[in-house]
Amino acid sequence: MITRFEVQETNQMIEQAKLDVRTITLGINLLDCADSNMDTLNRKIYDKITKTAEHLVKVGEDIEKEFGIPIVNKRISVTPISIVAAATNAQSYVPVAHTLDRAAKAVGVNFIGGFSALVHKGCNASDNVLIQSIPQALAETERVCSSVNLGSSKTGINMDAVKEMGKIIKDTAVKTKDKDSIGCAKLVVFCNAPEDNPFMAGAFHGVGEKDAVINVGVSGPGVVKKALEEVKNKDFETLCETVKRTAFKITRVGQLVAREASQRLNIPFGIIDLSLAPTPAIGDSIAEILEEMGLESVGAPGTTAALALLNDNVKKGGIMASSYVGGLSGAFIPVSEDQGMIKAVEKGSINLEKLEAMTCVCSVGLDMIAIPGDTSEETISGIIADEMAIGMVNGKTTAVRIIPVIGKGVGDVVEFGGLLGYAPIMAVNSFSCKDFINRGGRIPAPVHSFKN
Repeated sequence: MITRFEVQETNQMIEQAKLDVRTITLGINLLDCADSNMDTLNRKIYDKITKTAEHLVKVGEDIEKEFGIPIVNKRISVTPISIVAAATNAQSYVPVAHTLDRAAKAVGVNFIGGFSALVHKGCNASDNVLIQSIPQALAETERVCSSVNLGSSKTGINMDAVKEMGKIIKDTAVKTKDKDSIGCAKLVVFCNAPEDNPFMAGAFHGVGEKDAVINVGVSGPGVVKKALEEVKNKDFETLCETVKRTAFKITRVGQLVAREASQRLNIPFGIIDLSLAPTPAIGDSIAEILEEMGLESVGAPGTTAALALLNDNVKKGGIMASSYVGGLSGAFIPVSEDQGMIKAVEKGSINLEKLEAMTCVCSVGLDMIAIPGDTSEETISGIIADEMAIGMVNGKTTAVRIIPVIGKGVGDVVEFGGLLGYAPIMAVNSFSCKDFINRGGRIPAPVHSFKN
């Protein structure tokens, strides 16, 4: 039961610390849309999405008005298209991307995820068609997001796919170069991708999910920062307790919204993702939380330890507030979407290597990082391989959403707009990994994968 006191406390967090529900994401199973005819497939997909999500946006807006809780995004995730479209034997899935885009616009959501493939152990013919379709699909659509799972702790890393995705990311950058290569902001590669993630660009509806499900992603970096201001210079025990208590309160807000959305849409509730997701707004930053803990600037020695503390205690507090916590659930460190991270890059306190170290303990990985447009495909693949290895060995989700901005170099700034923010172009190690990437094959899973 949500008490009146909790509602009042929530209102204070909204008004004073930028608390919001970042997204209500409706997952939709499209397996029953499969058809050998591409036109029939697209009709079935469009009809199912528009029927299932017909009231999603309105319900979200109604809850927002009634409870006074900002709900920033309403989104859809679907079954990976490489599975749904396999029976067509088509040479391109770009027509399916257009259908997803039309359906997203028809129901009013800002993004639709699931133009995806799961290739952590190998690619089949349909997976290859999906992957080769990504650059054109993201260049010709507005709301479609794409993801590819390249590795897992159980299977190892598909290095052939890692190599190919370096090329695909570069091709996507070229095809959207007139918009500062923004297509890459809608493309993410994973190790250990979760099937119930409500956040874009990596959301897809897993094959183990129900026919339709409501997943909610909460946020609230500003709330945590404000709470930490009250315990300045206190010991680590006090610091941890403060983060846990705050995460509990934030997650309760998400639980309220998820329950209401589920009841009103008559769609089962899936999970709460209690990730702290920043925005470009002042005071809504993960970097500023870490600095409030005592760092002069994010990137300073101690940054990884501070992030580990934050991530762990967000989880500990959140799991007490909801019986169904899932998705990613931790702290995001996307550079372009976090004002504190942007400042740290600009003044040189953080670099790509330090960000990689931080991903060992954060919620995801290298996220929304702009790099020089002339970065080679092999270097991009090498960066991906490093992140996949971190995820595989540590049994956690890691991801790379990296943007080689065509025509720009270190020192330039790229403006993406909205929640995507802006980013300084970061320097990339100039030494080559070409011979390593070109070996091909699969890196086997670590020995601890054989638990059963």
